[in-house]
Amino acid sequence: MFHFCPSFKSLQVPLWTLSKKITTSRQLCSASLPSCIKVEKLSSGIVSIILAHHGKNSFSKLMIKEFREAIADVSLDSSVRCVILKSEVPKVFCAGADLKERLAMPDDEISSFVSGLRDTMSAVANIPVPTIAAIEGVAFGGGLELALACDMRVAGSEAQLGLTETALAIIPGAGGSQRLPRLIGVAKAKELIFTATRLSSQEALALGLINHSVPTGQAVIKAEAIAASIVDKGPIAIRMAKEAIDGGASLEISRGLQVEKACYDELVMTLDRKEGLNAFVEKRKPQYKGC
Repeated sequence: MFHFCPSFKSLQVPLWTLSKKITTSRQLCSASLPSCIKVEKLSSGIVSIILAHHGKNSFSKLMIKEFREAIADVSLDSSVRCVILKSEVPKVFCAGADLKERLAMPDDEISSFVSGLRDTMSAVANIPVPTIAAIEGVAFGGGLELALACDMRVAGSEAQLGLTETALAIIPGAGGSQRLPRLIGVAKAKELIFTATRLSSQEALALGLINHSVPTGQAVIKAEAIAASIVDKGPIAIRMAKEAIDGGASLEISRGLQVEKACYDELVMTLDRKEGLNAFVEKRKPQYKGC
């Protein structure tokens, strides 16, 4: 449970200024190596985590390391209100694990690597603010597992999505076998995983796998529009709504209602709740401060 109070912001160290867009590249290894992950923050509190591992945006050890650092940063920054995951690689959101790197791994290292990737997806799912995957191009294997770890998904009309691991004699190992059935149902998820089916954006929309299918090149624009409609709401309420939904979704209803109550109780004493009521009565736009 997250605890918010007027002193909450004092416990956090904002990582970027709020007055302009800033793009940073993570250099966690040699300075001569290109960064795999970039972070861009907008003045509205919307942050983009950008996959920039040119080629196929495949999850190598370096990319996972940089990605985990970026996730930790945005998760701890109280000024962040919504996170968009996107790619700067043309026609590729994320093609999954770096299979060339994995081929060179000793057998006893592979399980540890996949566990680390699974933990990374869980870290994405546990980001305390809403997350949106903006998918252009392919999202196969771990790429779709990354999108599934987000709260919402938007895909361009030429995107292709699939958990294709069984074609390589493995299974989804970064959460896909658990998140996909919870999203679209067990029987359909089994069919897609057993057959390694590659879905079009329109097929994914029909299954409820994505929230929106948009013209090619418009996924980020749509994701930013959704984010903009989120960030002017009460920030603590948004975090608590996410916690209530995620915490109660797999529970039977009476226990889920207990989760909802606990999350609601976190909001009763906040200044934002009182500001929302006052703004409604005074017929003005509320000025939420996250406390």
